[in-house]
Amino acid sequence: MGSPPQVSFDNTAIAFATKSDAQMRKAHLLFSSLEQPLLVRAGIPLSAWLLRIGFPGVRLVVKHTVFEHFCGGESIQECDAAIEMLGRFGVQSILDYSVEGEKSEAGFDATTRETLATIEWAATHPHIPFSVFKVTGLARFGLLEKLGARESLSADEQAEWERVRERVLRICQRAHELGVRIFIDGEETWIQDVIDGLGEEMMARFNRERPLVYNTYQMYRTASLGNLRAALERARSKGYFLGAKLVRGAYMEKERQRAKERGYADPIQPDKAATDADYDRAVLFCLEHLDRMALCAGTHNEASCQLLMQELGRRGIAANDPRVFFSQLYGMSDNISFNLAKAGYNVAKYLPYGPVRAVLPYLIRRAQENSAIAGQGGREARLIRGELRRRKQARALLGPGQQAQ
Repeated sequence: MGSPPQVSFDNTAIAFATKSDAQMRKAHLLFSSLEQPLLVRAGIPLSAWLLRIGFPGVRLVVKHTVFEHFCGGESIQECDAAIEMLGRFGVQSILDYSVEGEKSEAGFDATTRETLATIEWAATHPHIPFSVFKVTGLARFGLLEKLGARESLSADEQAEWERVRERVLRICQRAHELGVRIFIDGEETWIQDVIDGLGEEMMARFNRERPLVYNTYQMYRTASLGNLRAALERARSKGYFLGAKLVRGAYMEKERQRAKERGYADPIQPDKAATDADYDRAVLFCLEHLDRMALCAGTHNEASCQLLMQELGRRGIAANDPRVFFSQLYGMSDNISFNLAKAGYNVAKYLPYGPVRAVLPYLIRRAQENSAIAGQGGREARLIRGELRRRKQARALLGPGQQAQ
């Protein structure tokens, strides 16, 4: 047993050490705007439409506001400045090619090549411990739906599915060759079983020596905790390590609406408290079985982070044990990421990138998440205001010509 390093998520001096006053004020304006539900409901779709039709000036406005805040750049190379900045403060990066909605074989192949490029980049960069991909970036959604519904495939569809499996295999094979850990992101419940199957197939092949391929468990699903437990049993019985990334989830409204329209049981937890409870149970489950698995806790929830820190200390597990990572999204929860990193924990930011127009679906989700009732945006704005006040008071104490830290 041991005492975990002391961490205060209220320490805004550490949280915003990388940002100037001007950057802070710009971020505050963004988050304050996202607190306005009408602006998000009307303004975001309007901006998306104007961007799609190529309306003059809209791309630049989007790039220098919401894109600049939540994304690292339009290419891997453009992300390098953010990667280096985060790395100086002990925060690592996960390059996330956030282009969604591809529908052609050429598009799927292009996404595969870009994902392979992130693995190559990670292999030579000390601040990039993981790569990541979405199966829907490599496969037609309708094909995954058909597989998820256990419908028979035509000969052409079967050949299409084999191409999907070959893309996933190429990515995981290259990650294995270069020793780069790789996340398979979670998606909608009605295609998730297909994704889980692919993930476990890759783990059985490449996780023989250590956890390298990680599957994602969205704990706002009522089935996820049971699925996690069953996945570990299969890993043990077949002799491979399980990689588990835990998140709360990102498709709640869509899931509830589809269940209602199609008349099946809602797969989502009844309320946030139930999601939080299962998330924390999953964290404890993973810690109990670190002999056979690795954990990445993807969360912006301070209580879940505190629980994980306390349990690491209680169980005598080092803060920087390579089997345990914390993760947050770039542009959000810097109070968690930077304070954890300062205390010596493993922390990695998801760093989305891609052409502005192509990452629009991702940006829309971030805007909606930050505008939710009791959501992220209000907390971010309050933290920024607090840090700006602290800096002003510190400068007043130091006197003119001196810089507050």
